[in-house]
Amino acid sequence: MSKRLIKNIEDLNFMPFDNYGKPVEGMSWHKISYDKNNGGFGTYILKMDPGAKSLPHVHQGYEEFYVIDGELQDADGKIFKKGDFVTFEPGTEHNSHTKNGCLLIVFMRGINKSI
Repeated sequence: MSKRLIKNIEDLNFMPFDNYGKPVEGMSWHKISYDKNNGGFGTYILKMDPGAKSLPHVHQGYEEFYVIDGELQDADGKIFKKGDFVTFEPGTEHNSHTKNGCLLIVFMRGINKSI
């Protein structure tokens, strides 16, 4: 017998984003299957408030995300818009920020390491 978990994006419980230890201001997440203790594999929904900035980090494994709403700007100036699907390969170093806020679904295959 298989098990199934169904979540509606309108009913998610967001918690402070604390994947690097202490919470990052303006960022919150809802873990779907993500488990840092299981090698950092899984999926989560990430909400970034207007003006929020991610911490500089390096990807140990692949990270992919889909922009559900809003825009996110990477440190190199590239803007990811609603509907974009983005892949970061292992070894990629970066950080991002959002001017007006954004909502992402993130697929992790390894723990990111803060720089």
